[in-house]
Order: sequence, then structure tokens, then C-alpha cells
Amino acid sequence: MFVNTTKLRVRYGETDQMGYMYYGNYAQFYEVGRVEMLRSLGLTYRGMEEFGVMMPVLELKCRYIKPALYDEEISIKVIMETMPGVRIHFKYELSNEQGELINVGETLMVFVDMKTKRPCMAPQYFLDKMRPYFA
Repeated sequence: MFVNTTKLRVRYGETDQMGYMYYGNYAQFYEVGRVEMLRSLGLTYRGMEEFGVMMPVLELKCRYIKPALYDEEISIKVIMETMPGVRIHFKYELSNEQGELINVGETLMVFVDMKTKRPCMAPQYFLDKMRPYFA
């Protein structure tokens, strides 16, 4: 299992009139957490795209528990419980500054060969970076 946490502050433009983060922005927080998780391993979306592989989202799940508020620093915990193959599954736990769980979510993504537009296995270099966490 691999876990990584990133912090991100809720900006004014991400909130509604009540000062709550707009519900559609949670997916963007998931993406920030996911990108930073991969970056912590020396992996990037750009690197995969240069290798000829992209990772579109197949499914997105999101459950709101408490609102994220304007100017709060949110902890985005990203969890990978299983070794990627053709698909890669991420779980998210967002917590506020008081450490309260405010949101949980999941994304299921697929590795796609950019030339054929067909699903493919994760690149070997990607799997090599992940393997130590799933041995």
C-alpha cells in the first residue's frame, strides 16, 4: 500500500456565497493529491505522456461529510491499496485543519496507449517505482 498526503488551501474563487468550497472543486483537490503522490515517486503525467501513455478517469466517487471552508488548509490523503495493472485505483481522504474528516472519494483510471487509444499495462518504469510498496 502506498499513502501520500498533500496540503492545499481553499481559495476564495473556489467557494460559494456561504464560504463553502463548491462541490465540483473536490475533484480538482483529488487531482492535486494524485499528481503530488506520483511526483513524490519521481513520476509525472508529462513523463508518461512523453512515453506514449495517458491516464483518463473511468470513475469518480465523492462523499461530502463536512464543508471545506474558505482559507482552510486541507490535507489530501491519497491511498493506493493495490498494485496498478491496466487500471489504477486511488482513494482520497480530505481533512480540515482540526483533523476532521470532511470528504472521501475514489477515482479509477486506466492506462491508455496514446497511439492506439486502447487500454494497456502501466509502463514498466512506473511499475518498478510502485513495486516496493506492494511487495
